[in-house]
Amino acid sequence: MRIALVLEYDGSRYCGWQSQSQSCSIQDALETALSAIAKEKIRTITAGRTDSGVHALYQVVHFDTLVQRPLNAWMRGTNALLPNDIAILWATEVSDQFHARYSALERRYRYLLLNQSIRPGIHHNKVGWYHVPLALEKMQLASNALIGEHDFSSFRAAECQARSPVRTITHLSITRHGNLFVFELSANGFLQHMVRNIVGCLIYVGKGKYSPEWIGELLKSCNRSYAAPTFSPAGLYLISVKYDRIWGMPEFSEIPFF
Repeated sequence: MRIALVLEYDGSRYCGWQSQSQSCSIQDALETALSAIAKEKIRTITAGRTDSGVHALYQVVHFDTLVQRPLNAWMRGTNALLPNDIAILWATEVSDQFHARYSALERRYRYLLLNQSIRPGIHHNKVGWYHVPLALEKMQLASNALIGEHDFSSFRAAECQARSPVRTITHLSITRHGNLFVFELSANGFLQHMVRNIVGCLIYVGKGKYSPEWIGELLKSCNRSYAAPTFSPAGLYLISVKYDRIWGMPEFSEIPFF
């Protein structure tokens, strides 16, 4: 039997999604709780391996088990055993053909960037922060070069294990709400640190270090060493994973935090 879950988490105190020998990951916490409910070892597969400090509002996982439990047990029962900063929002039994990662058509990330001279307090670890004023229009213009299918080698981490650097960005928007910039990106997949590297490079354009045309030149160079440093994970959220309707996965309903 295959079970699919939708969960949310605050990644601030975790070493990312993927299981680590130190048992410091979100996967470690989730599998420990699920295994206690199943009374057998549970291994999970996820739609996206978020990095250390990155959050999720809509993360999808699946696991296989021979144990029969009510869906309520997989959800409420597991939540009772999870840390307070991880919660299962939804659970269902799915076909053995469903795969949380390989069945996903699109993933959407949101980056929240506070742009003011003083660092955040109450939103510490929930937003990125940059102290120099940024030009919205310049960043919007620069971002157009990234939409479509490209080799994103200039925006991938050196340790990225993806077989191909080619990805297709279907949506990239930047909006401003007071002193909060909101970056939203949708793609068929993302390379390691890709979103944070894109945000960091757009910030270079926004503060005037480079012209908007630089992003297109950087993209064509396929050279990570020319790009900005990887930006903070604090403001990054996985907010949606899209599947074909045949799998019966729920639509993501946004809840504004700010």
